[in-house]
Amino acid sequence: MIRQILFDFDGVIIDSMAVRDYGFRTIMQGHEQSLIDEFIRYHRYNAGLSRYVKIRYFYEEMLKQPITEDRVYELAAQFSDIMKERLVAPDVIIPKTVDFIKSIYLQMPMHIVSGSDEVELNFLCRMLRLDAYFVTIEGSPTPKNDLVSGIMDKYGYDPKETLLIGDSVNDYEAAKQSGLYFVGFNNKSLMPISDYYADEIEKRILGVGSC
Repeated sequence: MIRQILFDFDGVIIDSMAVRDYGFRTIMQGHEQSLIDEFIRYHRYNAGLSRYVKIRYFYEEMLKQPITEDRVYELAAQFSDIMKERLVAPDVIIPKTVDFIKSIYLQMPMHIVSGSDEVELNFLCRMLRLDAYFVTIEGSPTPKNDLVSGIMDKYGYDPKETLLIGDSVNDYEAAKQSGLYFVGFNNKSLMPISDYYADEIEKRILGVGSC
């Protein structure tokens, strides 16, 4: 029986990919367009990675240039300003997911584990009036694997009674590292590796543990 759920945020609770694409393109403007396009493909495939990791990857692996931590945080702050401006409209919410969350939050604890910046993440959840439904709302710069394992340890959850719902391979890896069931969502490339795959989040996913 499933007794608790961990949710990714972007792509699962809100539809933010286009806005995040725009944010990365904005902070990377001035560089070669083909490299930026290649980076956006990397960013989309690794949706669960933090922006700090992605920014370092762009400079160190793609541009072959060193980047200081101060510069990483400066660019991440610019990116966050764009997100706070553009991701507070109610129409970014994925309705079926939020309906599901509202229907079960009194029955079991739920947590958000995201690659998004934690301060920004909590701001968005407050502005979208989602914060009351979750025990914790956690994000980067802490890696998602560590967020998940930290919650499991702190609350003493049984992995075989816990779901992680995500839309990226990084979510899958975080779930499996801690022995959780993984529900792939809204990304058909996850179908072969998911314990259950869903195009809409609904109560039938609570039967994953008995599948």
